[in-house]
Amino acid sequence: MDPLSQTNGPLFEPLPLPCGLTLNNRIAKSAMSDSLGDGTGHPTAVQTRLYQRWAEGGLAVSIIGEVQLTSGYAENPGNLVLNEASDLERFRKLALHGSENGTSLWLQLGHAGALAYAPTSNPKGPTAFDLPGLRCVEITSEEIGQLPSQFAATARLAQEAGFGGVQIHAAHGFLLSQFLSPLFNKRTDGYGGTIASRMRLLLEAIDATRAAVGPSFPIAVKLNSSDELEGGFDEEDALKVVAALNRTSMDLIDISGGTYFPGAKSASDRSGRGPYFLEFAKRARAVTTKPLMLTGGFKTRAQAEDAVASGAVDMVGLARALVLEPSLPNLWKEQKKSEPTFPRFSDAPEGGVTAWYTMRLAEIGTNTETSDFLGLERAIQAYKARDEARTEQWSAHFENAVRTS
Repeated sequence: MDPLSQTNGPLFEPLPLPCGLTLNNRIAKSAMSDSLGDGTGHPTAVQTRLYQRWAEGGLAVSIIGEVQLTSGYAENPGNLVLNEASDLERFRKLALHGSENGTSLWLQLGHAGALAYAPTSNPKGPTAFDLPGLRCVEITSEEIGQLPSQFAATARLAQEAGFGGVQIHAAHGFLLSQFLSPLFNKRTDGYGGTIASRMRLLLEAIDATRAAVGPSFPIAVKLNSSDELEGGFDEEDALKVVAALNRTSMDLIDISGGTYFPGAKSASDRSGRGPYFLEFAKRARAVTTKPLMLTGGFKTRAQAEDAVASGAVDMVGLARALVLEPSLPNLWKEQKKSEPTFPRFSDAPEGGVTAWYTMRLAEIGTNTETSDFLGLERAIQAYKARDEARTEQWSAHFENAVRTS
């Protein structure tokens, strides 16, 4: 018998991390902005049930996207906010249920920077911009100096609340990604210019976080292979960052690509069969011994198995596939399903498909999802209405914080 068949293939081999934790398999739910917070930065029952469903489905790691360090620079009014003002007991319940079945539940630590949700924020980036769809002021040197300790404080609270690890978000055009990009970082101080200077804030955040959580708590980084923008963060710079990350105490590099800047292509908007960034991962493998995770475009079990079996990556990150089938890892392990059925939407408006997938997350969290792929317009309307309601709640709850940010 083939040795791989005895363990259900390469996806179901355990994965040891440098910090000492061993993950149950090689399948992760990559970070998504589920927008299921209650509008005050706290988890909801629907969000807790969603992550419990994914844990029941057999994941090794599940990552909650866009957990904010403060209320002032959120990506969406449904984001979680974890700091000293948070009710930690409500986070503990989420950690408890999302960690069932041996799943390691991690928080993605985020700061949207120039992409902060304008109705509740005062967007700030490495450099000021006043462009159609992109307006922000420049973050101050004092604020930059505070950021590593803010990442560290939120990570320490995550550890205290019972979460299994953290991921520092340095991809998709949010703040740390903005610092890495020469297109959006025009600073002339120690945080701009060469790639060594542009990655400085990311490295400081990692060091501060490790000091706060100790040696045995997983710290991952999500990194773009490229912004996919002319003059932006490219693969050569990304390889230099990967090599620098190899010299730090972090545990897992999650490779993705693209940004959410107006008019730019995001990873989730790509067409084709995927996976999208595998060739870059092969290059990254040559400059790091850290475990590598690849997120973007995995649509079949064969694609995921081939990526891991090739040695290019150690782990695959799934997002939309797990929105369509929350139990996909178990179904793969039991040889019951090779791929989920992806819906096809014709003439979807910008952001419409994302709205559909986001609203389906709420259905999973209320155990009401069906196989019906109709209702795109209804999903868009529901998404918009929910954002409007959460915006009002967020503004009322965080009024003083937003006013002074």
